[in-house]
Amino acid sequence: MSESSLSHLDLRGIGRPLVESDIPRPNAVVPGTLDTVREIVAGVRDSGDDAVARYTERFDGIRLERMIYDPRDFEAAFKRITQQLRDALSVAAEQIRAVYREELLSEPTTKSRGITVVRRSVPVGRAGCYVPGGAARYPSSVLHTAVVAKVAGVGEVVVATPPMADGSIDDPTLAACHVAEVDWLVASGGAQAIAAMAFGTESIPKVDVIVGPGNLYVSLAKQEVARHVGVPSAFAGPSEVVVVADASVKPVFAALDVAVQAEHGPHGLAWMVTWDQRYAGEVEAALAAYLCGAPREREIRQTLSTGGYLALVRDREQAIELANLIAPEHLELLYQGGLEDSCKVENAGVVFVGPYASAAFGDYVAGPSHVLPTYGTARFASVLSIEDFTKRLHTVVVEHEGLRDLGWAVEELAAVEGLIAHAESIAVRRRGV
Repeated sequence: MSESSLSHLDLRGIGRPLVESDIPRPNAVVPGTLDTVREIVAGVRDSGDDAVARYTERFDGIRLERMIYDPRDFEAAFKRITQQLRDALSVAAEQIRAVYREELLSEPTTKSRGITVVRRSVPVGRAGCYVPGGAARYPSSVLHTAVVAKVAGVGEVVVATPPMADGSIDDPTLAACHVAEVDWLVASGGAQAIAAMAFGTESIPKVDVIVGPGNLYVSLAKQEVARHVGVPSAFAGPSEVVVVADASVKPVFAALDVAVQAEHGPHGLAWMVTWDQRYAGEVEAALAAYLCGAPREREIRQTLSTGGYLALVRDREQAIELANLIAPEHLELLYQGGLEDSCKVENAGVVFVGPYASAAFGDYVAGPSHVLPTYGTARFASVLSIEDFTKRLHTVVVEHEGLRDLGWAVEELAAVEGLIAHAESIAVRRRGV
């Protein structure tokens, strides 16, 4: 039987609260990566389409024959795929729409002491959605980004994704663009696609916001262009999962859930956490058995070799403490009592509860976007939301009552800051009331 490739940690003897130094942290940036990303971003900014094509050939080995696809291509691909896949894409899109329509609450209005404030959410004009490719195709990422943008009211949605080896875009991805009502697709990936959407090129329209998961090059490129385009605070990098389980859960369930996110490829994170030592061995054996001949064995082992851990903890309380410290993209509480413990989770992209709640549901049909914070950014960042595609705009109406009751406070605060015109702009009005 092959090895599971998980590194072992025993945290049971730590009697104090866990701290960062108690757990391993993978390095988010491979040496030299940032310099390469900056070169690409500058090249695309200065040379447009030519640079996009040049970097695509350099890094992907693909000479682009066609860079732009439109809704006619999407509809044609939708007709070519099987009815079962059409139905799967459609039901996933509807689940996502249902979740995000709930975020579109009525515009809140507050009125106090003569001042009325109305808050509006104004969608951006054009959004860029990055969809990973290369080792695998991800039509689901089209749905989990573009559908959210359209629900938010974004006028135009541009998807960028790496082409296949022959330079084309696969039918499932194009069909997902049809279901999600995408306006344009750019056949390019990596940092060059991010830069192209941020600055615009001869063929690629400049966007206002860029979202979507990606590898280190993509995530770093988004940070590099954040001064020019909106980028959510979450670092949506390689996939992560923390699976917490005990003997109440079949070992193969937990083992496969560790593999689920690991199969996305290198630089990710996959933790198995339990307080039952015997069960830990059973899960590790089940994972080793699955890996022996698994279709994506190489990708899983790449992830586990640098980011795979099996942690023994004292109890459920320490398990949740560990999960909050890791702040993972996906957190699974598979054991009995998981729902009770879920209210103690503070740092995670999304929490899955119960023995049937594989994170795979979240990747496809659960509803919340699978674009989630990684590398510990769940401490301060959240799942992709309507707000990532909108601007909050306040309208303030001041009536005579507001001038009378609150004008004096404006004058006092302006005077103490030495902003005399501020104070006088209110005083002149108060004298006229």
